[in-house]
Amino acid sequence: MSELEKQSNEQKILAAAEQEFLTKGFDGARTTSIAKAAGVTHAMLHYYFRTKEQLFERILDEKVRIMSHALLPTLGDSEHSFLNRIRTIISAHFDFLVENPLLPRFLINEILSRPERYELLQKRISQYSGVIFDNLQTEITEAVERGEILPIDGRMLFINVMSLNVFTFIAYPLLETAMGDLIADRESFLAARKAENIEVIMCRILKR
Repeated sequence: MSELEKQSNEQKILAAAEQEFLTKGFDGARTTSIAKAAGVTHAMLHYYFRTKEQLFERILDEKVRIMSHALLPTLGDSEHSFLNRIRTIISAHFDFLVENPLLPRFLINEILSRPERYELLQKRISQYSGVIFDNLQTEITEAVERGEILPIDGRMLFINVMSLNVFTFIAYPLLETAMGDLIADRESFLAARKAENIEVIMCRILKR
């Protein structure tokens, strides 16, 4: 088997496993179903990933990496104003959730039902969170000194962004039931919600 074939099989397994985990949860996911969806044998799946836990950790690592790599370059982009970078960060985070709409509910359910998952998630996020928070706070302090924004703890700003963006996707099934006409067109609703979230954050930090 060539290296290209190995990489292709691995990616097919990861894609199938991600869908299986997100729709059925960790406990409900079955490696036999993952192998079938990926078009590989069960033995081949175990050749690439010995356990279901390894599959889960690989997918979690990739999601954390993608999200972090979307944020870090924006924070360090001195060619654009701080306010424009904050808008870009909010937008990038929202777009990540658009691409992974089931992820927030999945992670919350896993942490609540299996507390040990919290330690795993914390370990993965801590690889990037320190750098992100330090860079963000430095940018905030400099923007405050320039008179561009109001003072705010960078961690609180991050929580504000997470709260507004993540809630949209966690509560989407309820919103769809209670506000049918507002979100009848999913694409239009999400675009409007992203713009609204950006505006709310801007109102919090902009000097009047």
